[in-house]
Amino acid sequence: MRIAVTGSIATDHLMTFPGRFSDQLVADQLHTVSLSFLVDQLDVRRGGVAANIAFGMGQLGTRPILVGAAGSDFAEYRAWLDRHGVDTGSVRISETLHTARFVCTTDTDHNQIGSFYTGAMSEARLIELKTVADRVGGLDLVSIGADDPEAMLRHTEECRSRSIPFAADFSQQIARMNGDEIRILLDGATYLFSNEYEKGLIETKTGWTDEEILSRVGHRVTTLGARGVRIERAGEPTIEVGVPDEERKADPTGVGDAFRAGFMSGLAWGVSLERAAQVGCMLATLVIETVGTQEYQLRRGHFMERFTKAYGDEAAEEVRGRLG
Repeated sequence: MRIAVTGSIATDHLMTFPGRFSDQLVADQLHTVSLSFLVDQLDVRRGGVAANIAFGMGQLGTRPILVGAAGSDFAEYRAWLDRHGVDTGSVRISETLHTARFVCTTDTDHNQIGSFYTGAMSEARLIELKTVADRVGGLDLVSIGADDPEAMLRHTEECRSRSIPFAADFSQQIARMNGDEIRILLDGATYLFSNEYEKGLIETKTGWTDEEILSRVGHRVTTLGARGVRIERAGEPTIEVGVPDEERKADPTGVGDAFRAGFMSGLAWGVSLERAAQVGCMLATLVIETVGTQEYQLRRGHFMERFTKAYGDEAAEEVRGRLG
Protein backbone atom coordinates (compact mmCIF):
# COMPACT_ATOMS: atom_id res chain seq x y z
CA MET A 1 0.00 0.00 0.00
CA ARG A 2 1.53 3.30 -1.14
CA ILE A 3 0.76 6.15 1.24
CA ALA A 4 1.75 9.77 0.51
CA VAL A 5 2.08 12.04 3.51
CA THR A 6 1.62 15.73 2.68
CA GLY A 7 2.11 18.61 5.09
CA SER A 8 4.72 20.74 6.76
CA ILE A 9 8.44 20.02 6.92
CA ALA A 10 10.10 22.12 9.61
CA THR A 11 12.65 22.44 12.35
CA ASP A 12 11.34 22.70 15.93
CA HIS A 13 12.76 25.05 18.56
CA LEU A 14 11.34 23.63 21.80
CA MET A 15 11.63 25.59 25.06
CA THR A 16 10.61 24.73 28.62
CA PHE A 17 9.12 27.28 31.03
CA PRO A 18 9.47 26.26 34.73
CA GLY A 19 6.04 27.55 35.71
CA ARG A 20 2.39 27.66 34.64
CA PHE A 21 1.10 29.89 31.86
CA SER A 22 -2.21 30.16 33.74
CA ASP A 23 -0.47 31.86 36.68
CA GLN A 24 0.65 34.69 34.37
CA LEU A 25 -2.77 35.45 32.87
CA VAL A 26 -4.99 38.19 34.30
CA ALA A 27 -8.63 37.43 33.56
CA ASP A 28 -9.76 41.01 32.79
CA GLN A 29 -6.63 41.82 30.76
CA LEU A 30 -6.67 38.98 28.24
CA HIS A 31 -7.46 41.43 25.42
CA THR A 32 -4.06 43.13 25.95
CA VAL A 33 -1.77 40.19 26.70
CA SER A 34 1.93 41.07 26.66
CA LEU A 35 4.08 38.35 28.19
CA SER A 36 7.65 37.12 27.97
CA PHE A 37 8.57 33.77 29.51
CA LEU A 38 12.13 33.21 30.75
CA VAL A 39 12.85 29.63 29.73
CA ASP A 40 15.58 27.40 31.11
CA GLN A 41 15.89 24.85 28.31
CA LEU A 42 16.10 24.89 24.51
CA ASP A 43 16.11 21.91 22.17
CA VAL A 44 16.42 22.30 18.40
CA ARG A 45 14.86 19.30 16.66
CA ARG A 46 13.65 18.09 13.29
CA GLY A 47 9.89 18.43 12.88
CA GLY A 48 6.90 19.36 10.73
CA VAL A 49 3.77 17.23 10.80
CA ALA A 50 4.37 15.45 7.49
CA ALA A 51 8.02 14.72 8.26
CA ASN A 52 7.14 13.48 11.77
CA ILE A 53 4.45 11.14 10.45
CA ALA A 54 6.67 9.90 7.64
CA PHE A 55 9.55 9.27 10.06
CA GLY A 56 7.30 7.15 12.28
CA MET A 57 6.01 5.16 9.35
CA GLY A 58 9.56 4.64 8.16
CA GLN A 59 10.50 3.31 11.59
CA LEU A 60 7.66 0.80 11.29
CA GLY A 61 8.87 -0.28 7.85
CA THR A 62 6.03 1.00 5.66
CA ARG A 63 8.13 3.27 3.36
CA PRO A 64 5.92 6.42 3.16
CA ILE A 65 6.24 9.04 0.42
CA LEU A 66 6.89 12.48 1.90
CA VAL A 67 5.28 15.32 -0.07
CA GLY A 68 6.00 18.92 0.89
CA ALA A 69 8.26 21.91 0.33
CA ALA A 70 11.56 22.73 2.05
CA GLY A 71 14.47 25.14 1.63
CA SER A 72 18.02 24.67 0.41
CA ASP A 73 18.94 23.97 4.06
CA PHE A 74 17.05 20.66 3.85
CA ALA A 75 19.98 18.46 2.69
CA GLU A 76 20.98 17.14 6.14
CA TYR A 77 17.35 16.62 7.14
CA ARG A 78 16.68 14.77 3.87
CA ALA A 79 19.61 12.44 4.52
CA TRP A 80 18.24 11.70 8.01
CA LEU A 81 14.80 10.80 6.64
CA ASP A 82 16.26 8.71 3.82
CA ARG A 83 18.25 6.70 6.37
CA HIS A 84 15.07 6.05 8.34
CA GLY A 85 12.96 4.59 5.58
CA VAL A 86 11.25 7.66 4.10
CA ASP A 87 10.94 8.29 0.35
CA THR A 88 11.88 11.99 -0.01
CA GLY A 89 11.91 12.02 -3.81
CA SER A 90 8.78 14.18 -3.99
CA VAL A 91 9.96 17.00 -1.70
CA ARG A 92 10.09 20.36 -3.53
CA ILE A 93 13.17 22.46 -2.75
CA SER A 94 12.70 26.25 -2.80
CA GLU A 95 15.38 28.36 -4.43
CA THR A 96 14.73 31.39 -2.20
CA LEU A 97 13.11 30.42 1.13
CA HIS A 98 14.27 28.59 4.23
CA THR A 99 12.63 25.47 5.59
CA ALA A 100 9.67 26.27 7.87
CA ARG A 101 10.28 26.72 11.60
CA PHE A 102 8.13 25.96 14.68
CA VAL A 103 8.95 27.76 17.95
CA CYS A 104 7.12 26.35 20.99
CA THR A 105 7.21 26.88 24.77
CA THR A 106 5.85 24.21 27.14
CA ASP A 107 4.98 24.86 30.80
CA THR A 108 5.04 22.49 33.78
CA ASP A 109 1.44 21.39 33.06
CA HIS A 110 2.45 20.52 29.46
CA ASN A 111 0.40 23.39 28.06
CA GLN A 112 1.99 24.89 24.96
CA ILE A 113 2.27 28.27 23.20
CA GLY A 114 3.77 28.15 19.73
CA SER A 115 4.43 30.14 16.56
CA PHE A 116 5.08 28.84 13.05
CA TYR A 117 7.13 30.48 10.27
CA THR A 118 5.97 29.08 6.93
CA GLY A 119 9.04 29.77 4.78
CA ALA A 120 9.35 27.31 1.90
CA MET A 121 6.10 25.65 2.94
CA SER A 122 4.26 28.30 0.90
CA GLU A 123 5.52 26.59 -2.26
CA ALA A 124 3.77 23.32 -1.44
CA ARG A 125 0.78 24.65 -3.43
CA LEU A 126 2.90 24.12 -6.57
CA ILE A 127 3.16 20.35 -6.04
CA GLU A 128 0.95 18.15 -8.24
CA LEU A 129 -0.01 14.77 -6.82
CA LYS A 130 -0.21 13.24 -10.29
CA THR A 131 3.54 13.74 -10.63
CA VAL A 132 4.05 11.98 -7.30
CA ALA A 133 1.72 9.12 -8.28
CA ASP A 134 3.44 8.67 -11.66
CA ARG A 135 6.85 8.50 -9.99
CA VAL A 136 5.91 5.77 -7.48
CA GLY A 137 3.41 3.79 -9.57
CA GLY A 138 0.16 5.10 -8.06
CA LEU A 139 -1.15 6.13 -4.65
CA ASP A 140 -3.54 4.19 -2.40
CA LEU A 141 -3.99 6.90 0.26
CA VAL A 142 -2.95 10.55 0.65
CA SER A 143 -2.73 12.06 4.11
CA ILE A 144 -3.42 15.80 3.80
CA GLY A 145 -1.90 17.35 6.90
CA ALA A 146 -1.33 20.91 8.11
CA ASP A 147 0.42 22.75 5.29
CA ASP A 148 0.12 25.85 3.16
CA PRO A 149 -3.69 26.31 3.02
CA GLU A 150 -3.71 26.57 -0.78
CA ALA A 151 -1.72 23.34 -0.97
CA MET A 152 -4.21 21.56 1.29
CA LEU A 153 -7.10 22.67 -0.91
CA ARG A 154 -5.28 21.71 -4.11
CA HIS A 155 -4.32 18.25 -2.82
CA THR A 156 -7.88 17.62 -1.62
CA GLU A 157 -9.47 18.60 -4.92
CA GLU A 158 -6.93 16.56 -6.85
CA CYS A 159 -7.61 13.49 -4.73
CA ARG A 160 -11.33 13.87 -5.44
CA SER A 161 -10.84 14.38 -9.17
CA ARG A 162 -8.48 11.39 -9.44
CA SER A 163 -10.50 9.18 -7.06
CA ILE A 164 -7.59 8.78 -4.63
CA PRO A 165 -8.69 8.05 -1.03
CA PHE A 166 -7.51 10.77 1.33
CA ALA A 167 -7.24 11.55 5.03
CA ALA A 168 -8.16 15.06 6.21
CA ASP A 169 -5.91 16.19 9.04
CA PHE A 170 -6.03 19.98 9.56
CA SER A 171 -4.53 20.10 13.10
CA GLN A 172 -2.78 23.48 13.56
CA GLN A 173 -4.40 25.05 10.51
CA ILE A 174 -7.95 24.87 11.94
CA ALA A 175 -7.35 28.15 13.79
CA ARG A 176 -6.88 30.15 10.58
CA MET A 177 -9.43 28.35 8.39
CA ASN A 178 -13.05 29.38 8.02
CA GLY A 179 -16.04 27.07 7.88
CA ASP A 180 -16.24 27.00 4.07
CA GLU A 181 -12.61 25.87 3.78
CA ILE A 182 -13.00 23.18 6.42
CA ARG A 183 -16.16 21.86 4.76
CA ILE A 184 -14.27 21.54 1.45
CA LEU A 185 -11.32 19.78 3.06
CA LEU A 186 -13.25 17.16 4.99
CA ASP A 187 -16.11 16.31 2.61
CA GLY A 188 -15.53 12.84 1.18
CA ALA A 189 -12.47 12.06 3.29
CA THR A 190 -11.86 8.39 4.02
CA TYR A 191 -10.42 9.41 7.41
CA LEU A 192 -10.86 12.61 9.41
CA PHE A 193 -8.24 13.09 12.14
CA SER A 194 -8.46 15.55 15.02
CA ASN A 195 -8.01 15.80 18.76
CA GLU A 196 -10.98 16.33 21.06
CA TYR A 197 -10.72 20.14 21.12
CA GLU A 198 -10.32 20.33 17.34
CA LYS A 199 -13.37 18.09 16.95
CA GLY A 200 -15.54 20.68 18.65
CA LEU A 201 -13.92 23.51 16.68
CA ILE A 202 -14.62 21.73 13.39
CA GLU A 203 -18.29 21.38 14.32
CA THR A 204 -18.53 25.01 15.44
CA LYS A 205 -16.88 26.44 12.32
CA THR A 206 -18.68 24.23 9.79
CA GLY A 207 -22.05 24.42 11.52
CA TRP A 208 -22.35 20.65 10.98
CA THR A 209 -23.29 18.29 13.80
CA ASP A 210 -21.24 15.23 14.64
CA GLU A 211 -23.81 13.09 12.79
CA GLU A 212 -23.66 15.30 9.70
CA ILE A 213 -19.87 15.09 9.61
CA LEU A 214 -19.99 11.31 10.01
CA SER A 215 -22.27 11.15 6.99
CA ARG A 216 -19.60 12.93 4.93
CA VAL A 217 -16.49 10.97 5.94
CA GLY A 218 -15.67 7.28 6.10
CA HIS A 219 -14.06 7.27 9.55
CA ARG A 220 -13.77 9.94 12.23
CA VAL A 221 -10.61 9.38 14.31
CA THR A 222 -10.45 11.50 17.48
CA THR A 223 -7.45 11.38 19.78
CA LEU A 224 -8.34 11.81 23.47
CA GLY A 225 -4.97 12.47 25.11
CA ALA A 226 -4.34 10.16 28.06
CA ARG A 227 -7.67 8.41 27.36
CA GLY A 228 -6.52 7.07 24.00
CA VAL A 229 -8.50 7.32 20.76
CA ARG A 230 -12.05 6.94 19.46
CA ILE A 231 -12.95 5.77 15.93
CA GLU A 232 -16.47 6.39 14.66
CA ARG A 233 -18.25 5.28 11.47
CA ALA A 234 -21.84 5.97 10.48
CA GLY A 235 -24.02 3.03 11.43
CA GLU A 236 -21.15 1.08 13.02
CA PRO A 237 -20.12 0.49 16.65
CA THR A 238 -17.62 2.98 18.06
CA ILE A 239 -14.09 1.67 18.59
CA GLU A 240 -12.18 2.96 21.62
CA VAL A 241 -8.54 2.13 22.35
CA GLY A 242 -6.59 3.07 25.47
CA VAL A 243 -2.92 3.99 25.73
CA PRO A 244 -0.05 1.92 27.17
CA ASP A 245 1.46 2.94 30.50
CA GLU A 246 4.08 5.67 30.18
CA GLU A 247 7.57 5.18 31.61
CA ARG A 248 7.87 8.98 31.88
CA LYS A 249 6.36 12.13 30.39
CA ALA A 250 9.06 14.21 28.74
CA ASP A 251 7.42 16.32 26.01
CA PRO A 252 4.00 16.08 24.28
CA THR A 253 5.18 17.64 21.01
CA GLY A 254 4.61 15.26 18.09
CA VAL A 255 2.49 12.73 19.98
CA GLY A 256 -0.44 13.18 17.60
CA ASP A 257 1.85 12.78 14.60
CA ALA A 258 3.21 9.54 16.03
CA PHE A 259 -0.30 8.18 16.51
CA ARG A 260 -1.09 8.92 12.86
CA ALA A 261 2.14 7.23 11.79
CA GLY A 262 1.27 4.08 13.68
CA PHE A 263 -2.37 4.10 12.61
CA MET A 264 -1.57 4.52 8.91
CA SER A 265 1.14 1.89 9.13
CA GLY A 266 -1.52 -0.45 10.47
CA LEU A 267 -3.70 0.41 7.48
CA ALA A 268 -0.77 -0.34 5.18
CA TRP A 269 -0.35 -3.73 6.88
CA GLY A 270 -4.04 -4.50 6.41
CA VAL A 271 -4.85 -5.04 10.10
CA SER A 272 -8.14 -4.05 11.74
CA LEU A 273 -8.95 -0.47 12.73
CA GLU A 274 -8.65 -1.41 16.39
CA ARG A 275 -5.23 -2.94 15.86
CA ALA A 276 -4.04 0.02 13.79
CA ALA A 277 -5.13 2.37 16.59
CA GLN A 278 -3.24 0.26 19.12
CA VAL A 279 -0.05 0.54 17.05
CA GLY A 280 -0.61 4.30 16.86
CA CYS A 281 -1.07 4.61 20.63
CA MET A 282 2.07 2.56 21.30
CA LEU A 283 4.17 4.75 18.99
CA ALA A 284 2.67 7.90 20.53
CA THR A 285 3.72 6.67 23.98
CA LEU A 286 7.33 6.35 22.81
CA VAL A 287 7.25 9.94 21.60
CA ILE A 288 5.82 11.46 24.79
CA GLU A 289 8.69 9.79 26.69
CA THR A 290 11.25 11.61 24.50
CA VAL A 291 12.11 15.28 23.96
CA GLY A 292 11.75 15.93 20.23
CA THR A 293 9.44 14.45 17.64
CA GLN A 294 11.95 12.16 15.92
CA GLU A 295 14.40 11.38 18.71
CA TYR A 296 12.83 8.14 19.92
CA GLN A 297 14.24 4.73 19.09
CA LEU A 298 11.95 1.95 17.94
CA ARG A 299 13.61 -1.24 19.14
CA ARG A 300 11.51 -4.14 17.93
CA GLY A 301 11.78 -6.29 21.05
CA HIS A 302 11.07 -3.40 23.42
CA PHE A 303 8.14 -2.23 21.30
CA MET A 304 6.55 -5.68 21.22
CA GLU A 305 7.08 -6.28 24.93
CA ARG A 306 5.20 -3.11 25.83
CA PHE A 307 2.59 -3.65 23.12
CA THR A 308 1.88 -7.14 24.46
CA LYS A 309 1.56 -5.85 28.01
CA ALA A 310 -0.92 -3.17 26.90
CA TYR A 311 -3.04 -5.08 24.40
CA GLY A 312 -2.52 -8.80 24.95
CA ASP A 313 -0.97 -11.78 23.20
CA GLU A 314 -3.46 -12.01 20.34
CA ALA A 315 -2.93 -8.39 19.32
CA ALA A 316 0.83 -8.76 19.62
CA GLU A 317 0.91 -11.88 17.46
CA GLU A 318 -0.94 -10.07 14.69
CA VAL A 319 1.47 -7.12 14.76
CA ARG A 320 4.76 -8.95 15.35
CA GLY A 321 5.01 -10.44 11.87
CA ARG A 322 4.42 -7.08 10.19
CA LEU A 323 6.65 -4.82 12.26
CA GLY A 324 9.61 -3.59 10.24
